Amino acid sequence: SRLGARQVGYFLDEESGWAITERELELRRTAAVERDGLDIRALTLINPGNPTGQVCSRDELEIICKFCAKYDILLLADEVYQRNIYDENKEFVSAKKVAVETPGCENLQLISFHSTSKGFIGECGRRGGYMELHNIDPYVQTQLYKLASSGLCSGVDGQMMTSLMCRPPMPGEDSFELFTNEEYGIFDSLKRKAISLVKGLNEIDGMSCNPSDGAMYAFPRVELPPKAIDEAVEQDVTPDTLYALSLLEETGICVVPASGFGQKEGRTGFRTTFLPPEDELD
Repeated sequence: SRLGARQVGYFLDEESGWAITERELELRRTAAVERDGLDIRALTLINPGNPTGQVCSRDELEIICKFCAKYDILLLADEVYQRNIYDENKEFVSAKKVAVETPGCENLQLISFHSTSKGFIGECGRRGGYMELHNIDPYVQTQLYKLASSGLCSGVDGQMMTSLMCRPPMPGEDSFELFTNEEYGIFDSLKRKAISLVKGLNEIDGMSCNPSDGAMYAFPRVELPPKAIDEAVEQDVTPDTLYALSLLEETGICVVPASGFGQKEGRTGFRTTFLPPEDELD
């Protein structure tokens, strides 16, 4: 905001499993540039998705990379949930891999992010991570390094966790078996909870939810009665905010209104997670 920047949102296709389409990107860019006179400088991608829990296909990533390369838009790829893939028919593909293998993307500017504070390790109290700069001007890299050097570095435990994330124990090392067993235990539990949560949401009248193929979230749609919509208007809040507050007050369950992330007009929903212990989630 200090530099006068504005957000231009784009919507995922809920009916197609939260897919990204070229048509949607072009429509949003055209409106921002031709109608509002904006200069689109960067596009943010979260894969696997937050709050929607989808896993981008290679075709979708090619659409995004080609779109950004075509219009000289910097691609910011948040890939912190890359190991949280629960659908056996899907896999994580990095934006960097697609960028270097796709004709027309040779000059795509890309910054990729990974973190120990989210994703599979999920140690939210241990702050550490990294970013990779691809095709970024050397002068800009120098300024980013200078900015990072002038601030405080992450704590020692955060650096240790980041190192462990990048270089885990290898076969034959003392801690390999214990580390692997703990990883598989965490992953298998997350996978079971992802399936269980979505199944439970879809069994509730008035709710529908796409599968959570990755990350840690589900993003269901809620059908509210007209009187609830009227009450939200009366209270000057969005319908999903009213729903989330009512849910918290009556059940103690805390969810995030979908309107905080952006959603198509007329949709009501919320983001929830499947991080609680399995016995509590069930």
